[in-house]
Amino acid sequence: MSTPIVPPFTDVEQATRKVQMAEDLWNTRDPDRVAAAYTEDTIWRNRTEFLTGRKAVQEFLTRKWELELDYKLKKELWGFRENRMAVKFQYEWHNSDGQWFRSYGNELWEFAPSGLMQRREASINDLPIAESERTQ
Repeated sequence: MSTPIVPPFTDVEQATRKVQMAEDLWNTRDPDRVAAAYTEDTIWRNRTEFLTGRKAVQEFLTRKWELELDYKLKKELWGFRENRMAVKFQYEWHNSDGQWFRSYGNELWEFAPSGLMQRREASINDLPIAESERTQ
């Protein structure tokens, strides 16, 4: 098990590693493992849905990946300071009818001293694409 990356975030390399770890974790599409990266009392806004607590996050992610099939995510650090980060991302997925989408968004992250995320605010837009337009 690797040493957790905890705030304060002091350099680009450290912050970029934290973002890459999040990307890798989300790409497992394992709601239990992903939810474990958040504090028990985490606060989320995802699009228009507001969640409180790790259990709510786990339930949300279970629903998400039942609908967003073959989900593949790419995150990129936008900025950081102290215990906060701004991240831009895109991910591709398809629904049960076979329609592909590329979802674009921005996230604001706030971390507890433990390195677990205590707050996540995500704004996301979906673009329908043809399967031939996939990049990931």
